[in-house]
Amino acid sequence: MRLDGKVAVVTGAGRGLGRAYAEALAAAGASVVVNDLEGAEAVAAAIGGVAAPGAVGSSATAQALVDTAVEAYGRLDVMVTNAGVLRDKVLWKMTDEDFDLVVETHLRGTFTCARAAAVRLREQGEGGRIIVVGSPAGQYGNFGQTNYAAAKAGIVAFARTWALELARAQVTVNAVVPTAWTKMTETIPIYAPLVGRDAFPPEVRREHALGSAEDCAPLVVYLASDAAAGITGQALGIGGDRLSLYSHPAEAAFELRDGGWTAEAIAAAVEDFEPQPYGVRLPELDLS
Repeated sequence: MRLDGKVAVVTGAGRGLGRAYAEALAAAGASVVVNDLEGAEAVAAAIGGVAAPGAVGSSATAQALVDTAVEAYGRLDVMVTNAGVLRDKVLWKMTDEDFDLVVETHLRGTFTCARAAAVRLREQGEGGRIIVVGSPAGQYGNFGQTNYAAAKAGIVAFARTWALELARAQVTVNAVVPTAWTKMTETIPIYAPLVGRDAFPPEVRREHALGSAEDCAPLVVYLASDAAAGITGQALGIGGDRLSLYSHPAEAAFELRDGGWTAEAIAAAVEDFEPQPYGVRLPELDLS
């Protein structure tokens, strides 16, 4: 699947998943602007792209990324908002600074970069792609990740909203929900036996959707391509051998009561509702 002639910006592309996205886009023929606080220059040099270092979040940084793409390559076609940080703590120990930094980077960074891209794509009048990055934590919630889960949930909501707003401009907006082996993943006790391995067993790649960062990159290439012109407003998961489509929030059950509800009537009705699951849940593994 080729992306020749297309120009992409990838935030947080100095390492990890962002780097894998930038490398895959470039390998498919796209010209890539590489953003990150560190490592952007090295990745850009390796893939023949242009570096645009800086922390995302501000409108100025977002506009600078779009301007860099236009100055270097004459246009913009794809914005991938991957940049992120973690500051994990349980609610009662999370500081304002922990919360604000994660929300600033993930949620506001996605907003400002997507907004700057949307303005440029609408001006060009040739459609385009905005690819935002969610997380299973945002889909389900995750212990110790108040800031991160909230930001990632909001990012998927961005995709559904912007897909509506940008449809007439033929700009698609989709969320990628990747799972990959990272420095954070290797600290999870269940995965201790995997540390140092070059390859993961099938049950890890399939049931836990866990593989390399490079395993996730083809989804970004696809969503950036002309083949994905009809896909918008979706949250697609990828990791290891697993590709998935996440459902949108919907009513799981309802009851009707003439004249409205009292607290007592609600209590009786809710007894018949099946509570919805919450929290990231992974199948058990036998890695002994």
